[in-house]
Amino acid sequence: MPKNNATNTMDKIVSLAKRRGFVFQSSEIYGGLNSCWDYGPLGVELKNNIEKMWWDEMTLRPDIVGLDASILMHPRVWEASGHVASFTDPMIDCKQCKMRFKADDLPPDKLEAKQCPHCGTKGSLTDARNFNLMFKTFMGPLEDDAAVTYLRPETAQGIYVNYQNVATVSRLKVPFGIAQVGKAFRNEITPGNFIFRTREFTQMEMQFFVKPGEDETWFEYWKEQRWNFYLKLGINPDKLRFSDHGPNDLAHYAKAATDVEYEFPFGWKELEGVHNRTDFDLTRHQEFSGKSLLYFDDANKERYLPYIIETSAGLNRTMLTVMIDAYWEDTEHDRIVLKLHPRLAPVKAVICPLVKKDGLPEIAHQIEDDLRPHFPVIYDQQSSIGKRYYRQDEAGTPYGITVDHQSQEDKTVTLRDRDTLAQERLPITALVDEIKKRMNDA
Repeated sequence: MPKNNATNTMDKIVSLAKRRGFVFQSSEIYGGLNSCWDYGPLGVELKNNIEKMWWDEMTLRPDIVGLDASILMHPRVWEASGHVASFTDPMIDCKQCKMRFKADDLPPDKLEAKQCPHCGTKGSLTDARNFNLMFKTFMGPLEDDAAVTYLRPETAQGIYVNYQNVATVSRLKVPFGIAQVGKAFRNEITPGNFIFRTREFTQMEMQFFVKPGEDETWFEYWKEQRWNFYLKLGINPDKLRFSDHGPNDLAHYAKAATDVEYEFPFGWKELEGVHNRTDFDLTRHQEFSGKSLLYFDDANKERYLPYIIETSAGLNRTMLTVMIDAYWEDTEHDRIVLKLHPRLAPVKAVICPLVKKDGLPEIAHQIEDDLRPHFPVIYDQQSSIGKRYYRQDEAGTPYGITVDHQSQEDKTVTLRDRDTLAQERLPITALVDEIKKRMNDA
């Protein structure tokens, strides 16, 4: 059976990711580990660039500071948050083919007939049973109930339990925010779609603490801010939308929630959530810890538990979105191009001597040394100049520098644009400023 367009597109992205060193299957030489991925040289740089843009977006302002909370936390944290009792998915197994599914993902007619959507066998599905998504581990030498702890399923709780510490040492007044980037772990029943849904992932979360009564205004403010961030990443706005949660879809703690969604090859899916969590989290932690988490408002001489506006995005998912959105098959020139925003591109320029002799490699290496302190560059002299450039087009490198025999005469080179293929002759000494200007203007 021929694959549909969505499958073909994802296959191409996965192939490119491995071919160019963005993402590898974890433990591949042992057959791989399901839904676990390793990020190669270009993948690490792309992830770091996205994270840096997010971090700057959040913390280069006076009302938000950063935090790096521990992955392992007191188990009572997860009781207070509700994760121990209710962080579950209904799970169904097929007794025939042994496939496992989330009950929520199955069509009602399949559930009623207990028909497996994979093998088609009727009556083969088990009854749904709740499956906790947290990874359980043990702290200390004994593996007993007293030693149970969890790998965090989200980074937000580390912010909530530290909000008073952060406010005190930073001398912050409500409204203020705390940003955090860190690993989270969820034992997903049905992970998939490459790095879209994985069991180990990196979250980029910001919790903004506001006075009750001002929460709705701040919720709308952060919706707009988060939308604009994706435009800054260079993502096509026609493939973005808001999806507001209706009354029946809201989490029990939320007053309002919306998702920024992207049109992936496999459909519209959540890219980031913006939530009005009210004072639920601080109320629960105050109750379970026995410690007052009330905020004292000096100006109005009042105490209250702040409401929280949360923005929660996945770094891995954002990276996948950026790659899918940038993927372009340039049929006119028979090449694959990753049209990454220059600020996100792992490598900013490739330096290519036209031939491997006549002193051109020496000039090219000197240019490499001159440019490297300013931004990541690489040197390439293998294959024809066209093949070299096409390799870098596929890797998302926005600029190409060709050193030819004229370079020996007048100290100039050609600067090639990845997307337009336009070339401009420039003095070698002008390269740094010109590339920086183009990145800023992009």
